[in-house]
Amino acid sequence: MEATEQLMCQPSDSFNPLITTSFQVSCILVISHIFHLVLKPLGQPGPFAQLLAGVVLGPSLLSRIQRVKDFFIQASAAKYYQFFSFVCRMLFMFSIGLETDVPYLRRNIRVVSIVAGGGSILACLFGGPFFWLLIKVFNVTKERFAFYLLTLTVLANSASPIVIRMIAETKFDTADLGRMAIYSSLVNEMSCVTIVSTLKAFSSFGRFGGAILITLVTVAVIFVNKYLSYFFNKRNRNNRFVSNKEIFVIMFLLTCLALYAEWVGYTAIFCCFLVGLMFPREGKTARTLLHKLTYSVNTFILPVYFGYTGFQLDISNIFNKLTLALTVLMILVSAGTRIVGTLAACHYLMIPWNESVILSLLLCLKGNYDLILINTNPNPNMVWAADLHDFLLTVVVLNTLIIGPVAAILLNREESSAQYPTILEILNPESELRILACVYVPRHVSGHVSLISALGGCPTAPIKPYMVHLVELPKKRKSKLMYHQLEDGDQYSDEEEYGGNDVLEINDALDAFISETKILVHQSKIVASFLTINEDVCNGAEDLRVCIIFLPFHKHQRIDGKMENSMEEIRAINQKVLRHAPCSVGIFVDRGQTGFQQPHGSQCVQNIAILFFGGPDDREALACSKRILMHSKVNLTVIRFLHKTTASRSSNSWINDASQKDEEVIMAISNIGTENEIDNAFVETFYNRYVAQGRAGFVEKYVSSGQETVAVLREIADSYSLFIVGKGGRGTCPLTSGMSDWEECPELGLVGDLLASSELDISGSILVIQRHRHSEAEGGFLDD
Repeated sequence: MEATEQLMCQPSDSFNPLITTSFQVSCILVISHIFHLVLKPLGQPGPFAQLLAGVVLGPSLLSRIQRVKDFFIQASAAKYYQFFSFVCRMLFMFSIGLETDVPYLRRNIRVVSIVAGGGSILACLFGGPFFWLLIKVFNVTKERFAFYLLTLTVLANSASPIVIRMIAETKFDTADLGRMAIYSSLVNEMSCVTIVSTLKAFSSFGRFGGAILITLVTVAVIFVNKYLSYFFNKRNRNNRFVSNKEIFVIMFLLTCLALYAEWVGYTAIFCCFLVGLMFPREGKTARTLLHKLTYSVNTFILPVYFGYTGFQLDISNIFNKLTLALTVLMILVSAGTRIVGTLAACHYLMIPWNESVILSLLLCLKGNYDLILINTNPNPNMVWAADLHDFLLTVVVLNTLIIGPVAAILLNREESSAQYPTILEILNPESELRILACVYVPRHVSGHVSLISALGGCPTAPIKPYMVHLVELPKKRKSKLMYHQLEDGDQYSDEEEYGGNDVLEINDALDAFISETKILVHQSKIVASFLTINEDVCNGAEDLRVCIIFLPFHKHQRIDGKMENSMEEIRAINQKVLRHAPCSVGIFVDRGQTGFQQPHGSQCVQNIAILFFGGPDDREALACSKRILMHSKVNLTVIRFLHKTTASRSSNSWINDASQKDEEVIMAISNIGTENEIDNAFVETFYNRYVAQGRAGFVEKYVSSGQETVAVLREIADSYSLFIVGKGGRGTCPLTSGMSDWEECPELGLVGDLLASSELDISGSILVIQRHRHSEAEGGFLDD
């Protein structure tokens, strides 16, 4: 009992360190929130406000008051602060690894590594002379090799947590620039950890043995987590999430690994990041971990960690002229070498100048691994001199406080002018395709994952699908339970209670799809009134920078094959999204019993038809087919409808031309030509690239009226499992004249409405695509 009391509060402490630590955390959160409210309108993100809150609370300002200093800065309080920082690092590095986009990193590892290494290499070259200068000034006579590693790390390292939070709060985490900055900082920091740890390991036999043991334990934890994830998923197949006890088991293993790494003498951030990176993404276990960690890490752990970083700064340490000159010089050397080196790497990679400047500034941010080394003793019998420790700490914190606001201003300016592809027609077929699929009920999932499967069938054409569950917000809650009355695993936000059993069925369907296809689908949920939920869908699509939104049709197929109206509200939402979407939109009429099935894992080949009449929407549908035809289980045929008067003009003479025109030439034609010339140029390019290579079929149908078009559609009604057609945009088209007489669903267009009606009674599914309407999307939601 006496030992416990001595641990909790030493005689020299005026207050219990647990009380002071808890109060410090509370003060950091409150002050940072106040600063954030003031600085957010100025474009400054949360990390800057949190660092500033720590500086204000620390010995630079408020803790200069003797009573405040006696309360916060005590003999045993430092141990508690260090342990709390260790727990924060362990959790947010595991969370960062869990959220890492592995396919993106694998595709762009060369580019990311060059950007990350450009500034670091130059910083290391300048670090040698600066190292000898610091040795002379601070009279470093022992552990010079450790000090050399420390100096190079301070110069070359980038703080990935700060970069990630700045990018996320400016909504740049879905842009190419933001993702490149995030993964460049990660590669840079993990490389610094690896290099420093490796050099330390080879410096003595004992450290080398410890490094080998840490590696073996980390690999063992990764394999155990894979087994536990599979076991927990199977055990909780009827639950939305795994239980708190099962999450505790995973966190216990992670904590044991981190504590062992720290005990041996290495930092645990790389181990925790690696465990999160290798954790299985599919299933309820990963979903529960993300749900629990994301909110707590972003709203509590990282703000406190950044605040404590600022709390360590004592600005009075640089009042000495020599120290002030060295501080300014080291900040200039660190930032200058990083900026010049990164700009050179970006110039080599032909990255635009404005993006290169932002990347170079973001990679200058510090305050994670470099702080760990500064606060770590070089050996158990030696500590860094107080003036040297305070000097390096001041350099790291001031560097981030100076460069962070500048980077944030440039990010906000870039975000307001950033452009991303909102139509498939201009998207390179081998570029990443971002999709947002909307579902209301479980039966919508099968159709949408079939489309995702078809679009993601080629490894060289990456896809990043998002699926959002749209749930109507009820006017009143049925019941309210206290926290202790909830069952284990149900202590989540109120929003998680909406959706009923549909949530469980949707999750199970997606888990099965991800497990079978290895295509990771990012899930989310929108709970809002159906009168305004279209705004949330459009805003979400804009934030995610998707190229196309897939919406379900308001009718579903019954057991007898007939279409039945299930939710009339869906129709109104679809119409609003079509008017205001920031990108292209596709409405999917799912006939899953007799129509399109998931290509992945299918034994038979799916026959798909593209109906091309002309116009921007049909060109968008044809552009969509470029992705689908890459799937090995898809047989795609383009059926072009032409007027009979064009048959005598040898309309297919361009087909025999073996020359393949460049994409830029075709786009130039589209800018100056008539609509028909644009269609011909686009179809010609498609034919030369895909049909002539035997990857797709091509058929021309000559008709003179809407009646003949209907007759052709009747002939091919049972030949294909999926029909893809543009919504409209054809103007006055004789090929569809008279077809509006039986129009029932104008949101599908004339041809799509006919295909979905009982007039043709086709068995295939239908995808109707509308090209992005720029003017309508900019009109806002005021006219709804």
